[in-house]
Amino acid sequence: MPDRDAPKNPRAAALDTIDLAMLAELDANGRLTNAALAARVGIAESTCSQRLRTLRESGVIRRFRAEIDPSALGLGIEAVITVRLASHSRDQVQAFQSRLRDIPNVVRIFHVAGADDYLLHVAVESAAALRDLVLEHLQVHPGVRHTETQLVFEVIDGAGLLPRP
Repeated sequence: MPDRDAPKNPRAAALDTIDLAMLAELDANGRLTNAALAARVGIAESTCSQRLRTLRESGVIRRFRAEIDPSALGLGIEAVITVRLASHSRDQVQAFQSRLRDIPNVVRIFHVAGADDYLLHVAVESAAALRDLVLEHLQVHPGVRHTETQLVFEVIDGAGLLPRP
C-alpha cells in the first residue's frame, strides 16, 4: 500500500529548511552575494556556496536572470495571444514550438491544455506591431487554426512559490 504522506515530487523531499530559506531569499533578490545569503539563512559561506551549487546542479534553481521592464525598451503594449492548432500530431506541435521560439518580442510561451494550445505573452511598441506579429508569425503557420489577442493592462506578481523571508 503506498504511503499517503510520501511526497509526490522526490526532488521536493530532498529540500530542507535551509534550502527553502535560501530559495526564498534568492526569489526575493537574486543578486544576493554568497556572503549575504549565508548571513541571512544563518550558515557558513562555504556551506552556502556548496548548497547553492547543489541546488543549481540538481535543477532546483534553473537560472538567474534580470527581469526587464518592456516599457523601458519602448515596448509599451503587452498582450496574451491564445493559439489553437488544427492538428496535434507530435511533428506539427514540435514544428510550431520551434517556430515560436524565434518570434521577436515573445516574452513567455505556455503550452497548455484546454480549449487553447498555447498562450504567448508578448511585448510590442504599438498596436500595429501587435497586429503584424499575429499576421506575420502566427496566422501564416499552416498548423494554426485560431488566434485571439488580449491586451494586458497590468502585470501583477503573485505570491510566488515560497513564503517571503
